[in-house]
Amino acid sequence: MTERLDQPREPGLRLRPHYDPEAFGRLSERIARFLGTARFIVYMTVFVAVWISWNIFAPEGLRFDPYPFIFLTLMLSLQASYAAPLILLAQNRQDDRDRIQGEQDRRAAERNQADIEYLTREIAALRIALGEVATRDYIRSELQHLAEELRESYEPVAARPKGGR
Repeated sequence: MTERLDQPREPGLRLRPHYDPEAFGRLSERIARFLGTARFIVYMTVFVAVWISWNIFAPEGLRFDPYPFIFLTLMLSLQASYAAPLILLAQNRQDDRDRIQGEQDRRAAERNQADIEYLTREIAALRIALGEVATRDYIRSELQHLAEELRESYEPVAARPKGGR
């Protein structure tokens, strides 16, 4: 039977554990965000100070990690070995989000540029069209010119005597 890509897979026996990469990514981001805070540094400092103090000042029978604190070193190495990949995973996810956001910003900038170019062409076309339209001042001056010509042409007729040629 061929698998169809438009259908979900049938649940079956899996030899390896299944996990949700998105949920794991969100968890890694939360952990990485916490590891990058002053609160974590304070908590870790208090933890190490209590560990060392206990193993120096506690009664001999209650000390579980005597100097040189090999178990503490192992615990801190284990914590660092898990923290580094989680931080890298969180950074990769952030890089992916930044890349997608950058692409969306670039597309929006291209659309805005196209809109600006269109509006610039429209404004230029309106300016050209307005340049061909008679303005109020132009019409007024032409009418005054015409009125002057009419006055000049009627003045000599009015100044002539009646009945004479």
